[in-house]
Amino acid sequence: MSDPFIGEITMFAGNFAPRGWAFCNGQLLSISQHTALFSILGTIYGGDGQTTFALPNLQSRSPVGISTRPTGSGLSDIQLGEALGTEQVTLYQTQLPSFYVSLTGTAAIAIPANTSDGTSKTPTSNSVLSTAVDAAVGAEVDLYAPLNSGSSTTLAPFNANIIAQGTYTGTNQPVPTRSPYLGMNFIIALTGVYPSRN
Repeated sequence: MSDPFIGEITMFAGNFAPRGWAFCNGQLLSISQHTALFSILGTIYGGDGQTTFALPNLQSRSPVGISTRPTGSGLSDIQLGEALGTEQVTLYQTQLPSFYVSLTGTAAIAIPANTSDGTSKTPTSNSVLSTAVDAAVGAEVDLYAPLNSGSSTTLAPFNANIIAQGTYTGTNQPVPTRSPYLGMNFIIALTGVYPSRN
């Protein structure tokens, strides 16, 4: 294999960095010991630029080609050394389409009743329709009685239309954005051929 360019990055399947290479883990290196590499990287990835400079940090990150966002491309403007992105995002209701459901149908409804005299003009949770008789015109009658106060019966069932509607919204939970992955080491050449500019 020919000598790599100084600053060249490649993937390595082993769990160590070969001689002349270093892991791309953001570590600081001495400028005085790696003058050639510093002249290529500068402080793009960190360091004070006086005594130290940093290697790119590709731990849990994917490299992406830099872009100056060509007009009409729909791509983001990405600068050399820019590190952005998260492994999950939280979606909010304003980012989600509304979800609306409507249900229609019919059901046969049987109304319970009993044969005892009514004892109340208003229903309660344990009352049913009952017998109510009053000869006076326009009289208010006791139409409801307790469920078990007389002989139980059921009025003739009848069909009723049912309409149910509802709108549902999310709960602002984090959503993972990471693609399927395989962990590998990125390594950078500390020594080799110094690259010349075109």
